[in-house]
Amino acid sequence: MQPVAGLNGLKAASASLKVGGGRLGGVRVLVVEDDRRLADALSGGLQEEGFAVDVAGDGELGVWMASSVSYDAIVLDIMLPKLNGYQVCARLREEGNWTPILMLTAKGGEFDEAEALDTGADDYIAKPFSYVVLLAHLRALVRRGGRERPSMLNVGDLSLDPAARLARRGARLLDLTSREFSVLEYLARRAGDVVSKSELLEHVWDFAYEGDVNVVEVHVSNLRSKIDKPFRRRSIQTVRGAGYRLVPDGC
Repeated sequence: MQPVAGLNGLKAASASLKVGGGRLGGVRVLVVEDDRRLADALSGGLQEEGFAVDVAGDGELGVWMASSVSYDAIVLDIMLPKLNGYQVCARLREEGNWTPILMLTAKGGEFDEAEALDTGADDYIAKPFSYVVLLAHLRALVRRGGRERPSMLNVGDLSLDPAARLARRGARLLDLTSREFSVLEYLARRAGDVVSKSELLEHVWDFAYEGDVNVVEVHVSNLRSKIDKPFRRRSIQTVRGAGYRLVPDGC
């Protein structure tokens, strides 16, 4: 189906779905979209389906509304003023808000799609989209309901949230790259065990990686400069000739 444009198109597509898809009453949705015409079209179409819909025109307002009201689902654009969609999603997950999020990504934007999921979104759909498809995705999210907060990985006062891709030392948020987080996550899952460089390469890099094995040393060194040195810790230990071991509080 061709992408639906405008409120009339959304209403027409909505009407065509009522026989097969069924209406969902008693469902509250937050649409975070700064394009007023698109936001109005989405809001009008979803209300035709029986949803209660609120609209936020920027990321900061979206975070505030999502934190203040209990929603069944959030439709979240990426390109937003004040806070972008990734930041909104990450902040909500950081706060323990696991309302299902459907993120609107760029057409053919595979990196947008990957980052959306890595940041904590539950699903995505590319612009321009078919309203029929968006509604089907949204219904599926509502049926599944919100996720329970994933288990945290804790090693001493070092904590990792794998779903939100966030790491902290105590209350302080750590600024890690995606690869640094993956290295630390694998060490945390094997806390106390000696993990070899080759094992880290196998699990953190892909099997086709043919670069220098010393890339592991570079990332471990960067991690130490971020999670240990500023806190006067030695949690990442080098076991000579064997690999690395992550221990609580550098004991």
